[in-house]
Amino acid sequence: MNGGLLVAGTTSDAGKSVVTAGICRWLVRQGVKVAPFKAQNMSLNSFVTREGAEIGRAQAMQAQACRVEPTALMNPVLLKPGGEQSSQVVLLGKPVGELSARGYHGGRQQRLLGTVLDCLAELRGTYDAVICEGAGSPAEINLRRTDIVNMGIARNARLPVLVVGDIDRGGVFASFFGTVALLSPEDQELVAGFLVNKFRGDVTLLEPGLDMLHGLTGRHTYGVLPFRHGLGIDEEDGLRVSLRGTVRESTVAPPVGEDVLRVAVCAIPLMSNFTDVDALAAEPGVVVRFVDRPEELADADLVVIPGTRGTVRALEWLRERGLAEALVRRAAEGRPVLGICGGFQVLGEHIEDEVESRAGAVPGLGVLPVRVRFAREKTLTRPVGEALGEHVEGYEIHHGVAEVTGGEAFFSDDEGHSLDGCRVGHTWGTHWHGSLESDGFRRAFLREVAAAAGRRFVPAPDTSFAALREEQLDRLGDLIEQHADTDALWRLIESGAPQGLPFIPPGAPV
Repeated sequence: MNGGLLVAGTTSDAGKSVVTAGICRWLVRQGVKVAPFKAQNMSLNSFVTREGAEIGRAQAMQAQACRVEPTALMNPVLLKPGGEQSSQVVLLGKPVGELSARGYHGGRQQRLLGTVLDCLAELRGTYDAVICEGAGSPAEINLRRTDIVNMGIARNARLPVLVVGDIDRGGVFASFFGTVALLSPEDQELVAGFLVNKFRGDVTLLEPGLDMLHGLTGRHTYGVLPFRHGLGIDEEDGLRVSLRGTVRESTVAPPVGEDVLRVAVCAIPLMSNFTDVDALAAEPGVVVRFVDRPEELADADLVVIPGTRGTVRALEWLRERGLAEALVRRAAEGRPVLGICGGFQVLGEHIEDEVESRAGAVPGLGVLPVRVRFAREKTLTRPVGEALGEHVEGYEIHHGVAEVTGGEAFFSDDEGHSLDGCRVGHTWGTHWHGSLESDGFRRAFLREVAAAAGRRFVPAPDTSFAALREEQLDRLGDLIEQHADTDALWRLIESGAPQGLPFIPPGAPV
């Protein structure tokens, strides 16, 4: 087998990431050596590979579905929004500058096509199959000329395309038909068919519509995936998280102790790597919610300030909303606060930023004895250390360099030398993302939080975040295996789009 497939979507958030992961896990369970690929990703949730490259967390999750180590080849272009008008461009894992949307789509994007195709070709030369994920919709007719992630990559690499539609939103038949009908004849030749996602109810009631869709387009539906809770792992964009929702739609296990532990996450602007709190939400008896008002901190046992692509903007937001004052008061009272990456930086005394916001000298909240200076070079590492007597692993993605002038070290090496972070009382700060995925450390940290909060909360002794992630990935593989036409998918991946697919007018506008 030396095949490939592009999983496109009728819209953003149609389920491309999880369907790609599910197909990858299904294939690897068949003995196929498979890799994920996304030519261009726009996300504030990113990950650091072992070689020190920054890629989207969705591709890192898909690599785990493939049971392979993630590399920069799997996501050669990553765009990290810095506001409404510009994004940091990360190429092959390293930042290469800031560009406006007009500047990127006006020429830079198309010049990256050669790099993207080279990465895909290298993966296809190494693996039996490469499952590619598109972005947004392939029918973005205003952007088709410079597209390198949807039909642009499919055309150049001759990849068959499977279009995923979220039926839970409604209008899926119109979305499927319209997606194909707005593509050029050359693009339509590669669109093999459809996959319905998040279906609720009796599938026999859907079948007449699928038959009519086939009659209208000449294309088959390759499966109808039922709606399942708790599968939204590692979404691309934290900006879309509901401020009133929980982190995940998962079954809530009862607490081991007498109390639950309430965690409030400040939903700061340009929130990045909000997946850091997933490990907390996975603990039985830990209730995680996003907040944006100071009164919502009152009953929280722990407040988390997550990472952000705009540290100075986050500080302004916290002050504008009265959250800054509430956080300072909370820290003074000895009530637990955890700052991660940008959240760590805002807790410090002083920030000097001529790189990210170019705001110059800005006072922090003054809760931790830390001074931060933004460097032009980004720190991208996978550190290992100890904290609270437990082994900890994490990853760092930041321009801010912290000078700690007091307090206690948070993370240390095995000889007790400080590696990162700071602690004063029950306020902690660190640049390490992902540290809470280390089970022993997470349990020790939650015990300290519970004691400081006066809660009779007991961490479950056997929660394994890695095992829970594997279970989720297996559930995705099960969805594909049980509800998709896997024989047809196999032929599609191995042999490409069927020949003679009809053209659906009007096609792409001239």
